Formats: sequence, structure tokens, C-alpha cells
Amino acid sequence: MAKIREMVMAVNHVKMDDEDSVDVAFWLSKTPGERLEEVYRLRQRYFTWANGSFPTKIEKAVHQKKMKINKG
Repeated sequence: MAKIREMVMAVNHVKMDDEDSVDVAFWLSKTPGERLEEVYRLRQRYFTWANGSFPTKIEKAVHQKKMKINKG
């Protein structure tokens, strides 16, 4: 016997000026783990769309440089 799924339509009307603050408030309400999961999901979808598959290894894109401090 198949289950019938019901979906409730929900709409929030937000002024364009308030949109950024609503987005920030939404993401601040999530845990760091939930935010990272969403970043991973978006990266996976983008790479699959752009390249046809998700790479098994991603190249490091951030490099740190040591700063020289002049004491003088």
C-alpha cells in the first residue's frame, strides 16, 4: 500500500531591503555543523553539475603566508 504524501505550501513575504538580515538570521540560527553540511551539499551539487561528477580529491585553494614584522 502506497503512502500519500502531503505537502503544505508556505510563503514568507520579505522586503528586498530586509532580505540580507533575514538570511543572516536564518544561518545564525543553524549550528556550525548544519552550515558545513549545507556548504558540502552545495559544493557537491555544483561540481556534479559543472563536471558531471564530484571529484574524489579537491585541490587545496587556501595558502597561508607568514608575515614579516618589522621591529623598528
